[in-house]
Amino acid sequence: MPYRFLDDMTKADLAFEATGTTPEQLFADSWEAVLRVMIEEPSALEPRVRRVMELENDSLEYLLVDFLQELLFYKDAEGLLLRLVSCRVSERDGQFHLVAEAAGEPVAPQRHNLGVDVKAVTYHHLGVERHTGGGWRATVILDV
Repeated sequence: MPYRFLDDMTKADLAFEATGTTPEQLFADSWEAVLRVMIEEPSALEPRVRRVMELENDSLEYLLVDFLQELLFYKDAEGLLLRLVSCRVSERDGQFHLVAEAAGEPVAPQRHNLGVDVKAVTYHHLGVERHTGGGWRATVILDV
């Protein structure tokens, strides 16, 4: 499984660890973990609406937070639950750049088994690291 929930990290919030062979896969797996908290079956979302994101940050950790927060913004501001369609992360001149596309649909409680509402991504215990054998790991705590 590309992510797992961590029971011993926080009492009131939800924590998870995601892994990926590339930064792109790490970001995708991190968002799938967040989606899984909010909806029982993310694959049930139909790609009716698309959103494109372009983000930049000087830290890969903070870019991950920006990315997750952007997708949460669409949920809160537009009532959309989106799944990642594509994601590209690059580094240039000391800045990390992300271009991603997500597709989904408005929240429909009659069709989707909703879970817990995620309010925000926190910086508490935030971590993104490269494994010595290759691949990436992120630790994220969600404010629910």
